[in-house]
Amino acid sequence: MLETGRQVLAHVDMDAFYAAVERLDRPQLAGVPIIVGGGKRGVVSAASYEARRFGVRSAMPMYEARSRCPQGVFLPPRMERYHQVSRKVMKVLAGFSPLLEPVSVDEAYLDLSGTERLWGPPRQAGLAIKQAVLTATGLTCSVGIAPVRFLAKIASDRDKPDGLTVVDDLEVFLATVSLKEVPGVGARARQRLGQMGLTRLVEIRELGGERLERLMGVFGLRLWELAWGRDESGVNPQREVKSISNELTLEADTGNREVLAAYLSGLSQKVARRLRRKGLCGRTVTLKLKHRDHRLVTRSTTLAQATDAAGDIFTAARGLLDAYGAPGPFRLIGVGLSHLSAPGQGQAELFGAEKTGRDKALGRAEDAIVARFGEKAITRATQIPASEAPLDQEASKGHNKVKPK
Repeated sequence: MLETGRQVLAHVDMDAFYAAVERLDRPQLAGVPIIVGGGKRGVVSAASYEARRFGVRSAMPMYEARSRCPQGVFLPPRMERYHQVSRKVMKVLAGFSPLLEPVSVDEAYLDLSGTERLWGPPRQAGLAIKQAVLTATGLTCSVGIAPVRFLAKIASDRDKPDGLTVVDDLEVFLATVSLKEVPGVGARARQRLGQMGLTRLVEIRELGGERLERLMGVFGLRLWELAWGRDESGVNPQREVKSISNELTLEADTGNREVLAAYLSGLSQKVARRLRRKGLCGRTVTLKLKHRDHRLVTRSTTLAQATDAAGDIFTAARGLLDAYGAPGPFRLIGVGLSHLSAPGQGQAELFGAEKTGRDKALGRAEDAIVARFGEKAITRATQIPASEAPLDQEASKGHNKVKPK
């Protein structure tokens, strides 16, 4: 049992979420290795546990995944479907506590402090959460419960898939935590600490807070606190979304601006739909380009008014693309919006109200169509890929397929 009066925080993590949704919609794939990703040069978005036995992991290049698991079923991501199932999951979790913080499409934190009379002790509450998610969606999740946030996340990963881990004794559990498990501790930091013989979180206590700060800056102090099981971050239902973006990895590098603009239009549509789904607008549009040599560049511009309209986002991003002088070729393109706010905040436009009204009506109509029929139900003229209008040698070969991130 967790000590009386301590926080009870849960981290709920869906098991191989994208792959699990694909199997849910295709029962014939039961027991088959499933790899969700896109394109020969894209990366793995999710791998079923059957695929993981072959060494396939998220973020692995698709060519390597195909080499490791040639018998796998490779499927393109269907983000609208995943968001649809995610909304069901979050609705279930909200029924257990009003203090719910979704952190991605497939994971969330819950503050269960004070809910014991409703759901019982932590282990019983965890079992109830797992059963409720399974009943509502047909999918399994893994749950970690602890008195501090970062340990709840680590605990949820300890018994995957379909697991439940409750941290009853803080000090005993801390002694089992490796530095590799701690969020934010990257390979370089682990290597540096490993050279001093330190591989477990509690072992860095011997360094002292001041020395850790000298070695690793502000994060060193954060790590020192975590080593003692101290984490004040808690669960914040109002945690601010700072930016929304989408990007594509091209299967063939291209410097053709019309080809790039066609995909930029589709990306702008996706960003706009995500903004509207979250009830947000944004002012700063950022273009992201990755050169053939993997050199990454970004360019940004700030609009006079916040927007959730794809046309506004595309126009600004296209202007940034045209203004970027380097010829390419490029292997990745992306667009994002930041400086987010709720619609209606800020100074209203004196002119253009009629256009704004039309844009909002159009956006609502598009959202309804996409929600019912999927993202491929709507294609604007500006999204027609260059393979359908040969603008250069690459496009005429039809190589410019893309992977949504």
